Amino acid sequence: MPGNGREEMSRATGIGSDRSAAVAVAVLAAAFAIFFILPFAGLVDRALDEGGTWDALRTSEARDALVLSLWTSSVTVVLAIAFGTPVAYLLARGHFPGRAFVDALIDLPIVLPPTVAGVALLTAFGRRGLIGEPLESLTGYSVSFSSVAVVMAQTLVAAPFYVRAARSGFAAADPQLERVAYTLGASRLRAFFRILVPQAGPALAAGIILCWARSIGELGATLIFAGNLQGKTQTMPLAIIQAFEGSSLGLAGAISLSLFLLVVALGVLVVFRLVAARGGEPR
Repeated sequence: MPGNGREEMSRATGIGSDRSAAVAVAVLAAAFAIFFILPFAGLVDRALDEGGTWDALRTSEARDALVLSLWTSSVTVVLAIAFGTPVAYLLARGHFPGRAFVDALIDLPIVLPPTVAGVALLTAFGRRGLIGEPLESLTGYSVSFSSVAVVMAQTLVAAPFYVRAARSGFAAADPQLERVAYTLGASRLRAFFRILVPQAGPALAAGIILCWARSIGELGATLIFAGNLQGKTQTMPLAIIQAFEGSSLGLAGAISLSLFLLVVALGVLVVFRLVAARGGEPR
């Protein structure tokens, strides 16, 4: 009987410890969640209270920043698909010297601070850059501080997200189906579009979403390489910075543009989760 008493006491102690651990985990998780929720709740609350918040979106500065962000990020996605898809396919299916180096090079802009990417672009394509200086002397055209520079900055920091997702999709596709297509007389190009792309479709879509979202929120590389010129290089993130520095947008404009980007980010996340649920994005 004394042994049974010790077992019951031990069981009770274990249950009490489990409950304490569960309470501690719940408290820490709640605090962590609140920490992330409060800033966005504050943004929404200030947008509702601040006078002229919604009117600020109708100003020419906000409209120019919105239009520029939308079309440059869309061009960035097109460039990422056109040039990144062959790279992703080679990394997933090819075996060539320097493959690991190319793979690491693709990942580099993801881990680098965007400001470093901007400085790198400036030293390569700026007016005194490695390529920018001879290009300007031959053609008279300067790449830096132009809308082209915005697209280049966005492509450098955002395209790797598409390449990584596309590579995962191509690697997960069943190569046996391609071999069957070849035996039936299909060319490599036809097999790629009819067999491989449909299999990797969800991963490709997820990569496109991530690339577009990253490009529309790009700030550091764009500021250094393209500048902050309204109607020419000033995207929405740059317009928000300009608003805090005393532009006509003011605090209300900064809040309205921030809220717009928040809604865009939430929409992108929802679409991304829906696409990932189809099994195209590795988890």
